[in-house]
Amino acid sequence: MARTEKLEELISNDEIQDRAKELAEEIERDYQGREIVIVCVLKGAFIFTADLIRYLSLPSQVEFLAVSSYGSSTKSSGVIKIIKDLDVNIQGKDVLLVEDIVDTGLTLNYLKENLKSRGPESLKICTLLDKPDRREVDIHADYVGFVIDDYFVVGYGLDYGENYRNLRGVNLLPEEYI
Repeated sequence: MARTEKLEELISNDEIQDRAKELAEEIERDYQGREIVIVCVLKGAFIFTADLIRYLSLPSQVEFLAVSSYGSSTKSSGVIKIIKDLDVNIQGKDVLLVEDIVDTGLTLNYLKENLKSRGPESLKICTLLDKPDRREVDIHADYVGFVIDDYFVVGYGLDYGENYRNLRGVNLLPEEYI
């Protein structure tokens, strides 16, 4: 059973909602008059994606892609596996990849190259959280919710060992829990 009594909230749900609305406004401006395919990276980005798309009025399709690079660890293994692929062809379409967190950048770089090879008209990246201090590859998101220091965080879809996703905000996970 996941313990939550000692978790410190880093970013509240209200702050996330305000930022998601701002990001949606930026996305609307950039994609004005176009239809987009929103690709949610499961499992971590599902809550952020759901909130983000509720603020969008653009015509859009939502697709899901599931990858694994962490397992039950707190550090990326660097080995990325696609567990669930897209159900639609994205060739010639405007694609927005939505991620929960950019850490080393290895997973995001892999996904970006994989999706680019499928011939989309455009490909942009939106992430809830960005940890640039941990970057191992040169990759940047086009839309960033929050830049954070090198903390291990949970909540709002982010997990540790499949726990804590249900927390409403983004919380610091104490080392004693790991």
